[in-house]
Amino acid sequence: MTSFALARAHSRIALLDLFRSPSYVVPTVVFPAMFFALFDVQFARTQAAIANEATLAFVVWAIVGVAVYQFGVGIAQERGRPWERYQRTLPVSTAVRFAARIVSAIVFGALAAACVALVARFSTPIDLTALQWLQASLYALAGSVPFVLFGLTIGYWTPARAAVPIATACNLLLAYAGGLWMPPQMLPPVVAKLSPFLPTRQFADLLWSVPGGGFPAHAIAGLALYTLAFAILATAGYRRDERTRYA
Repeated sequence: MTSFALARAHSRIALLDLFRSPSYVVPTVVFPAMFFALFDVQFARTQAAIANEATLAFVVWAIVGVAVYQFGVGIAQERGRPWERYQRTLPVSTAVRFAARIVSAIVFGALAAACVALVARFSTPIDLTALQWLQASLYALAGSVPFVLFGLTIGYWTPARAAVPIATACNLLLAYAGGLWMPPQMLPPVVAKLSPFLPTRQFADLLWSVPGGGFPAHAIAGLALYTLAFAILATAGYRRDERTRYA
């Protein structure tokens, strides 16, 4: 069986396992849209430019939350379970297993982001064209990869009990400092200086370039570097866990 076929099989199994748990699916998919409806829709209703920026920021937060919190914590909790031990006995490469995780996170991130977009479409004067939505979707797909790898890093480097507070803190701090909950220009001066170097801000800049125009070279370069760094850390954590538990 080829690596592609193995990755597809592992992705299918992972997705089926997650979709069989409504208590996981519903909060994961709905929570970002609910948060957006409760706290940002009233501001996004004022004008189309604000609606565009706020909606795309919450699309970023929806994807980041799924990748960092849900999958990071899930991996940390699964590491000691019998099913995980069984999977480690299979002749499957680290790349294949990571690919399956990335696919699963992208699917759930896309669903969560779609809920945010639907709330914005029916509650705000958002004016993105069909072509812009397509471009934003492609950017969101590419921009989600470093955050899935970040989630994998948390999952393989932290114990199960520590994963929840660590992932929660990372998710909230990165969202705040990245300017996802308020315009970056409203951040405190110290945070505003740090913000452009954070992956969440770079992800947001990538999506904000869709209605704003221009080529976000700094965001693409930054996310590429974060992808490389988190890929190295996640792989090292996976191999460390493998040596510790299965050597």
